Amino acid sequence: MVSGLVSRLVILFLGTLYPAYSSYKAIRNKDVDEYVKWMMYWVVFALFTTAETITDVFLGFWFPFYYEIKIIVVLWLLSPATEGSSILYRKFVHPVLVKREKEIDEYLLRAKEESYKTVLELGTKGVQYASRVIMQTAINGGGGLMNTLRKSYSVGDVS
Repeated sequence: MVSGLVSRLVILFLGTLYPAYSSYKAIRNKDVDEYVKWMMYWVVFALFTTAETITDVFLGFWFPFYYEIKIIVVLWLLSPATEGSSILYRKFVHPVLVKREKEIDEYLLRAKEESYKTVLELGTKGVQYASRVIMQTAINGGGGLMNTLRKSYSVGDVS
């Protein structure tokens, strides 16, 4: 049996690095057919990676030949003979995305707006907290901060 580590390495090299380099070559050579092929692969591979992350938790330990099946799926997706990623993209992924595109776009827009608001709120709270700490330290006479400064600099440098 293939271990999870070996499976992860094979998927990393064959499923990620090889397609990344092939995508680079397609872009560099301005080969539109290759570019479209690799874009379909990346969409399908992203879905595979998402599903794999979830199924690893539930199936990785007790499903026989689970890791071998994952390797075979990645090889099938990559193979020019089977064109697995193109088949999955055209028959399943594209129709679902076309049907749900408006909903997905609205969700992403809301998530983007909410994340922006959250970052602003957290940033404001962080600045307020830092200000309170600095003010409290100054009010309390510096405490350990002044002692540390006195030890690290000469008295003439501090005043």
